[in-house]
Amino acid sequence: MVALSVDVLFDAAVRIQLLERSITITFTQNTIRIKFPTTRRLAEFLDVPHYYVLPYFAMMEQEELVTRAERVGILTTAKGSRMMIGIMKVRYLQESEGILGHTIFEEIAKKCQTE
Repeated sequence: MVALSVDVLFDAAVRIQLLERSITITFTQNTIRIKFPTTRRLAEFLDVPHYYVLPYFAMMEQEELVTRAERVGILTTAKGSRMMIGIMKVRYLQESEGILGHTIFEEIAKKCQTE
């Protein structure tokens, strides 16, 4: 079984998005928010019981990496978006640019760094 951590969950979230070729990004006035896969989808992907991932989401909320939005799901905060884009840039650049395109990905990365 995978040893869970906030980093493992963020990495899994990125891999799920890349595998599904679906990255949902919301642009607000001051920030970029990236939709996180559901806790159930992450647990399934990591092959762990659903209840194993729940305490990590509480930690991620406490660390202001994600926020839960009623009827929307789990979204990254500015800090969480920087973390997610960082993982995409360092570990999965080619795949991320394959979905978003080089220019769009670079612009999103720049915007995340200025938040």
